Amino acid sequence: MLFQPLTLRCGVVLPNRIALAPMTNQQSHADGLLGDDELAFLARRADGGFGLVETCAAYVALDGKAWPGELAVDRDACIPGLTRLAARMHAAGAACMVQLFHGGVRAEPDLTGEQTWSASTWTEDSPTFHEPRTATEGDIRRVIGQFADAAARAEAAGFDGVELHGAHGYLLSQFLSRTMNPRTDGWGGDLVGRARLVREVMRACRARCSSRFAIGVRLSFEDFGNARGMDLDENLEVARWLADDGADFIHASLWDFRRPSSKYPTEFVLPKVRDALPSEVAVVAAGKIWSRADADAVLAQGADAVALGRAGIVNPAWPKDIAAGRAVSEPPVSASDLEDRAVSPTFVNYLRRWKNFVSE
Repeated sequence: MLFQPLTLRCGVVLPNRIALAPMTNQQSHADGLLGDDELAFLARRADGGFGLVETCAAYVALDGKAWPGELAVDRDACIPGLTRLAARMHAAGAACMVQLFHGGVRAEPDLTGEQTWSASTWTEDSPTFHEPRTATEGDIRRVIGQFADAAARAEAAGFDGVELHGAHGYLLSQFLSRTMNPRTDGWGGDLVGRARLVREVMRACRARCSSRFAIGVRLSFEDFGNARGMDLDENLEVARWLADDGADFIHASLWDFRRPSSKYPTEFVLPKVRDALPSEVAVVAAGKIWSRADADAVLAQGADAVALGRAGIVNPAWPKDIAAGRAVSEPPVSASDLEDRAVSPTFVNYLRRWKNFVSE
């Protein structure tokens, strides 16, 4: 099954069930335009046999930019670089998508020049935390349009689709959160209100793009890391609603597919996601997938495709290596070996934050 094509309900065909997950890598230019290092990194993975290549999180508005070197899709000037990227992915035989993103409270004021904003205001005991202002109705309406504009740019550039980043505690996830979104104006409070932003973004993107353009959403189904206030049953309902709104796939960010649900300790999250959705809506899953056995286990749990993050960094030809029965590598990996695998020095420095990933 892993190497069989997957046809999304919009008609986009993935040549196999192996995706390169979107990852922070800081490899684009300071103004958000495509960098050669980003192109080289993604091209190496497309050449290595990944059926779907996703970009890093790409900001839809400058006030949502969260780190230096982040790819942008916030203005028409981005389209030539994105066109070059999509053409290169297709030349290698891969489908390609842009992950659309707004950082919300996790945006970086030193980069944006603006105060962060979110569903509500709160503080955290962290020296790097910037207290957000509460979003106005104008902020919300504007960002919905910015997501839709960004999706239209991605389609104009030749991409096969986009993924809305509704996971990991970024803006769409902040609005979904029980703890971060106590609003009482129809944009928060109960689940209908908290899900309203991601649903309206989905509908706006669907309305702006053609019926054969894929649109999916990445979700955190339970709390992990910066994703807080996430309830499994609530987010299964959100996934159902998004399918009704036109989502072609749901990308479940599991962090570790072997870990049982925190709400239901005798069960796994992924089968519940699959059971919640119509059969024609694909489920993509990520979470510490390193080996062929891991990938097969994720498919057996109900996923239609697997997304590799760290394994794809270390093994740019993971699909071809697995198909040929070759061994794949795991960290730690030296900086020079990573650079030989089209991981730029900037990205290598970022990866040093991950314990025991880069050997010294």
